[in-house]
Amino acid sequence: MRRLSAIAPPKGKLGVLTVGMGAVATTFMAGVDLVRRKKAQPVGSLTQMGTIRLGKRTDGRSPSIQDFVPLEKLENIVFGGWDIFPDTAYEAAKNAAVLGPDHLAEVKKFLSKIRPMKAAFDQNYVKKLTGTHVKKGRTKYDLALLIKDDIKNFQKKTRVSRTVVIWCGSTEIFLKPHAVYATPETFVAAMKANHAAIAPSMLYAWAAITSGVPFANGAPNLTVDVPALTELARQHGVPICGKDFKTGQTLMKTILAPGFKARLLGMNGWFSTNILGNRDGEVLDDPESFKTKEESKLGVLEYILQPKLYPDLYGKIHHKVRINYYPPRGDNKEGWDNIDIFGWLGYPMQIKVDFLCRDSILAAPIVLDLVLFLDLAKRAGMRGIQEWLSFYFKSPMCAPELYPEHDLFIQSMKLKNTLRWMMGEDLITHLGQEYYD
Repeated sequence: MRRLSAIAPPKGKLGVLTVGMGAVATTFMAGVDLVRRKKAQPVGSLTQMGTIRLGKRTDGRSPSIQDFVPLEKLENIVFGGWDIFPDTAYEAAKNAAVLGPDHLAEVKKFLSKIRPMKAAFDQNYVKKLTGTHVKKGRTKYDLALLIKDDIKNFQKKTRVSRTVVIWCGSTEIFLKPHAVYATPETFVAAMKANHAAIAPSMLYAWAAITSGVPFANGAPNLTVDVPALTELARQHGVPICGKDFKTGQTLMKTILAPGFKARLLGMNGWFSTNILGNRDGEVLDDPESFKTKEESKLGVLEYILQPKLYPDLYGKIHHKVRINYYPPRGDNKEGWDNIDIFGWLGYPMQIKVDFLCRDSILAAPIVLDLVLFLDLAKRAGMRGIQEWLSFYFKSPMCAPELYPEHDLFIQSMKLKNTLRWMMGEDLITHLGQEYYD
């Protein structure tokens, strides 16, 4: 196994550019500001509140993760981004209605200074939105170059020493693998030809990677998960990861399904339905965008339960997912799950889950952790797909010859073992036999 060289320390400031400055991005920005001013707690953030066990249980070594690995401090983060609307981050946060009046008042001065750059946007890929704050370019390649200029200008203006770009925008229409994604050269040619297979999110990914900037995709869009861009990430020494932040209903699936499988309880079906009223819900009201989200959600159970290995238990599952746009609910979505399981001698049982959650409140700490971990990976010389960050995604990226690991507990072990490996500590297998020899 390749060993790391020394991890470069986090000198200077870290720039964070979000693609989209709506509910998720502004909740993330506001939260960081509140936490670093000691006005709130970073609940849900592994980098800020998590610990990691080192060595044997009897050693009693469980430092906080932020003390164990050289992460950037929140005080050194600088924000920017793009959006299809010209609203400041404060105006966007107020419109999103995620934060209460007290928190909005606390962050008004800070968020009001953050103004979005014009976005690369094409309504053909997000049909429910109409952008007014949009870049103009003859070709998609020209737009990608403008995004590269934006990154460079942001870095110069803010004097940051490192940058991370993270997609916090809406779900694009479903795209299938295409020949133009095969190589960096075919990808550039397709951008220059305005090929329909090149979505706006891909322009941001290409611009970030070729600028030497780590990129994460928080939506189920294909985006960076194509051969051309994964190859460019290796060539430019850039870590990448995605797709689709794991927040509500899918988070519950990756917690519950591993438990059913561990106990070898059978399953006949899992029906999931959601209501939400934010911009994401409006976008997903379009069947083509919903198809992208549906693919992301449906793959979870198949990979966790492995029906080919357990045909008698999971070979005939009826898995259905529905998302309904319901404006009165806003960002506070609700997920209902009906799970039909069976046990000893085939006797049926049912489990009902009703998760009333807050989408952006669950997503914000994910954005923070990904930003800090991607910056760490870049300083550690890691490049290409960062499978150890699968913990945060509904549809994790992995090497083409592998299947993605969706079990939340395996993902957590992979993430923490990667941190141990980075710091030269022994990996933990949880065997524990040495205590009884």
